Amino acid sequence: MFAVLSTMLAAAIERPDIDWHAVLPELLLLGGGALVTVIDLVFLERARKIMPTLTSLVFLVALIPVLTLWEAGDNLPRVMWDGAYVVDNYSLVLKGLFLLSGYVIVLLSTNYMSEGDYYDSEYYQLISASVLGMLVMTSARDLVSIFVALELVSIPAYLMAAWRKRDLKSNEAGLKYMLMGVFASAILLYGMSLLYGLAGSTKLADIATAIDIGESKPIITLGIVFTIIGFGFKVSAVPFHTWAPDTYEGAPTPLTAFLAVASKAAGFVALLNVIIIGFPTQAEVVEPFMWVLAAITMTVGNLIALRQTNLVRMLAYSGVAQAGYMLAPLAVFSGNADRATSAVVTYLVIYAAMNLGAFAVVIIAARKTQSGEISSYGGMFNYAPGLTLAMTFFLFSLAGIPPVGGWWAKFEVFRVLTDGNRASGIALAVVAAVNSVVAAFYYLNIAKQMWFMPAPDGDNSRIVIPPSLIAAVGLTLAVTIATGVLPGLVSDMTDFVNVALP
Repeated sequence: MFAVLSTMLAAAIERPDIDWHAVLPELLLLGGGALVTVIDLVFLERARKIMPTLTSLVFLVALIPVLTLWEAGDNLPRVMWDGAYVVDNYSLVLKGLFLLSGYVIVLLSTNYMSEGDYYDSEYYQLISASVLGMLVMTSARDLVSIFVALELVSIPAYLMAAWRKRDLKSNEAGLKYMLMGVFASAILLYGMSLLYGLAGSTKLADIATAIDIGESKPIITLGIVFTIIGFGFKVSAVPFHTWAPDTYEGAPTPLTAFLAVASKAAGFVALLNVIIIGFPTQAEVVEPFMWVLAAITMTVGNLIALRQTNLVRMLAYSGVAQAGYMLAPLAVFSGNADRATSAVVTYLVIYAAMNLGAFAVVIIAARKTQSGEISSYGGMFNYAPGLTLAMTFFLFSLAGIPPVGGWWAKFEVFRVLTDGNRASGIALAVVAAVNSVVAAFYYLNIAKQMWFMPAPDGDNSRIVIPPSLIAAVGLTLAVTIATGVLPGLVSDMTDFVNVALP
């Protein structure tokens, strides 16, 4: 992190026209991560108790310039480094999403890490570094900055997936995630190298101009397909999803929530940037590929989720299916790029709240059941009625059942797919509708276990819930309900998040 800080400061000295306000969220997060590192080095074991609080404050402080930049929206977009870095409404919404997601992950991790006797300080440093990569990703408009940001997101996650060092499943999770991630990065770099060879530039806008030749050539198609495949691994799209279930099950549960929400969202941001800015004239290549990718991702994810008996693995395959819904608008983006972008960002915001909330309940329930099996949730209403109600809301939202937020996320996707009465969009909307019905079955099965089935061991003693986990459930539940009852709250933010061209 110190090396990155030095590089950024050197670049700022060489380019005195840098917009410090625009890059202040990244600099604050970078400085906060460096501060956490220094405090850890100086105070060692004595600093363990304050690390979660300090990291939470870092995320909240970094959120302040995001809000001030949003307030000064008339001065956006702000373009730096010859168009390689752009701060606009689109990037600000996503920066806020990533910072708040990081804050919730810290809430989920606080007791999990301290009670498990893990290395606290390094864990929070790695979370800060990964979120920093996400912030950079939102503004990256250049292949090099996109790849560096993606690796900054991924490498800390590889380490955190294997954080339970005495657990063979955790070691397996970290190893599988790293090997598949490295393989995906290699494919992505190959696709990017082809695009660079065609354009003679790594800037997305220059690539868009270079491949706008009125027709598609095999070399252009190959570069586009390889680049999308590389990002397909990051967002766990089928058939590039094989790492996700084992990694989600073996990794520490707060880290699983982080991978399922923030890390996946970062992959989608990169995919959006590349497709909307870099490939707008290659819809005849991108759209059919994204159509197939979205259809098989949501279908395979839901069908396999139906057979799961472990809730974390079920949420893993549910996350695969949810990725299919988020890919769907990109199958009809030509001529409607702003609406497609808005639909994906809306889905990311609502998905973050409902999925983080579901994982928060999983972490709380495991404190009593010591199990991730769906059958262990039997009788939860008898000893944790409030928690059962919250989990029901999250499950209804994931299934797209009103009045919680998930219905609006899916509605936005369906609206983009059916806009203009395109046959391909309507066909994909039908596939998505059928998959939504299938998904409702396994989500409602969990609700049935909690509300109507007896506790497997007959133990109806109450769960002691730490304040940090109560705060995480309360925050995510409030957002999930608010976005469903008042969808205009999220629509007002996302209706104008069109990606600004440098």
